Amino acid sequence: MRVIAGRFRGRSLAGPHGETTRPITDRAKETLFNILGNRFGTLGGLPDFDVLDVFAGTGGLGIEALSRGARRCTFVERDRRALHSLRDNVRQIGIAGISAILVENAWTMRPPTALREFGLVFIDPPYRDTADVLRVVDLLERLAVSLAPEGLMVFRHEGRLSFPLEQLRGLRCVDQRTIGRMGLVFLARAAGQSGAAESEPPPVVTQD
Repeated sequence: MRVIAGRFRGRSLAGPHGETTRPITDRAKETLFNILGNRFGTLGGLPDFDVLDVFAGTGGLGIEALSRGARRCTFVERDRRALHSLRDNVRQIGIAGISAILVENAWTMRPPTALREFGLVFIDPPYRDTADVLRVVDLLERLAVSLAPEGLMVFRHEGRLSFPLEQLRGLRCVDQRTIGRMGLVFLARAAGQSGAAESEPPPVVTQD
């Protein structure tokens, strides 16, 4: 595992042995951040905003965001072995001053707050947990209040699963991708309760 672009490009990321985490591949990470760069108009970089990395694992997504220009990242993780690797990565890369680590159960925690709202929120739960669709919907809706007006929420899940995105309160789906076995959903704040229901269905793009 490594940082693939930005000021920390090429830095290795520590990870625990076993199945504690499910690291995103370099190819999928590059695709994800290319999509984000296109949406934010930053050509592979990111704006100077706060990031929330939920189910952070070893911190790969949040650290990549910091490397590409994000101002600060709040990591949420509670697994002991993943936390050890996350803290080690933050220390080794030298980003403790622009990072916060919350040891919380993401499924039940209160939405964290930043000095400003989060411009980017990653939600990357274990695949086995995303089979509970109602639980996922509840989490997405609860975290919607942490999202900046022009921000994006990225939900990573097993590609074969589908979710009632049109029913989400306070959020609207702006893009949806399938990359191999991985699904990505990009969500933005809805203009109003009826905004998501009135919007056109998002494009679905499948990549091998």
